[in-house]
Amino acid sequence: MSQNSHITIEEGSTNVYADLGYADAAEMQRKSQLAAEIACAIKARRLTQQGAAALLEIDQSKISRITRGQFRGVSEAKLLEL
Repeated sequence: MSQNSHITIEEGSTNVYADLGYADAAEMQRKSQLAAEIACAIKARRLTQQGAAALLEIDQSKISRITRGQFRGVSEAKLLEL
């Protein structure tokens, strides 16, 4: 970068999904918060993903996806249930 280059920084809102233009931004934010709570609970209980999956009666692969923030295929109601 040359010395004359300028970088514009724009302050975002409290919802990164809205900042990125997602139509379902509020739902995505709620789901991400629920996924984070699930991940924290798994860690606090010192569960493996397999242990958490058995406890929650879902596939381990779904636990893995949720804890990595890949929750598009999971309903908000299901996340609340978990």
